[in-house]
Amino acid sequence: MPYAHITGWGMSVPEKVLTNDDLAQMVETSDKWIRERTGIRERHIADKHQTTGSLATEAAANALRMAKLPPTEVELIIVATSSPEYIFPSTASLVQDRLGAENAGAFDLSAACTGFIFALNMASQAIRSGANKNALVIGSETLSRLVDWTDRNTCILFGDGAGAFVLQADEEPGGVISAVMRSDGSGGDLLSIPGGGSAHPATSQTVLDGLHFIRMNGREVFRFATRVMASATKEAIDKADLKLEDIQLIVPHQANLRIIEAAARGLKLPMERFMVNVDKYGNTSTASIPIAVCEAVAQGQLQRGDNTVMVGFGAGLTWGSVAVQWTGPFAEGEPIRIRRYARIARFRSWLRRLWRHIEGLLWGRGRGSSA
Repeated sequence: MPYAHITGWGMSVPEKVLTNDDLAQMVETSDKWIRERTGIRERHIADKHQTTGSLATEAAANALRMAKLPPTEVELIIVATSSPEYIFPSTASLVQDRLGAENAGAFDLSAACTGFIFALNMASQAIRSGANKNALVIGSETLSRLVDWTDRNTCILFGDGAGAFVLQADEEPGGVISAVMRSDGSGGDLLSIPGGGSAHPATSQTVLDGLHFIRMNGREVFRFATRVMASATKEAIDKADLKLEDIQLIVPHQANLRIIEAAARGLKLPMERFMVNVDKYGNTSTASIPIAVCEAVAQGQLQRGDNTVMVGFGAGLTWGSVAVQWTGPFAEGEPIRIRRYARIARFRSWLRRLWRHIEGLLWGRGRGSSA
């Protein structure tokens, strides 16, 4: 049975930085108030030209460069996101087209901040089963567009960004070795965006009522998170037949420093065993874990042969974890010219659009439409 190894990783964050002092000019808050309650100092905010799809594409391209895997060899793309480009088509399909991954199936996964963990497990299972030899898993968000910038309880928390992993099959043991996925819909109202779905379709009234912004019961979410972070970590370690002392680094969802500290206390581990960068990015939801992993590798906190646990929680309510034996890229190969593939992809996409237009002229007259 093949193992699903993480052979490439990449991230993308907007250049624009919004500091706590900047926020203090917008709502009644202060740098001290935010840092004491969340540990956040600043967050990155997408400009008008950046989208969830564009950030995802850039992060994926960086991961493919790392893995030296051509986009044409990618077989599966999963984009975990809470802020997709559209309800449909999927953001993953847009990324597939922009990368030139012409042989890949692509879909979005919605499990809020836990989405990247769920997507990572699903992709690894596709590889373990033999259905796919490689996959691209992406977490990408532009949550700044779903935030009520007059609500100081939520606008201080969220930032934009994307992170991506390349998974490849190999007979050598390692990679993703266990996973935990859990949900509790009874807490669905604790963190939600009420408007825009079939329950509250978009109308002028839902916009006036602010139903398209993030709403959160912060106290209840905090209690839930502090309870499940440690338990999910332990469960993934047990399923992997490892012990806590076998784990070199824990990479938690970067939602709130106090939640991470509570998880450390629950596991009776020092904070040095946890990767923390919430101060620089805020809560980037599905992107937070892969971004944190990228920085952990860059800083030498995660090295080949290390065991790590990635653990998250989010709206749904959802929570989950994966235990991973870190291997890194496979044998050295030729560098991948991603921009060349992207240029070819743009031309191919244009040709396909042109052909559909011609095909419509030739065959579409007088015929009914279908979906």
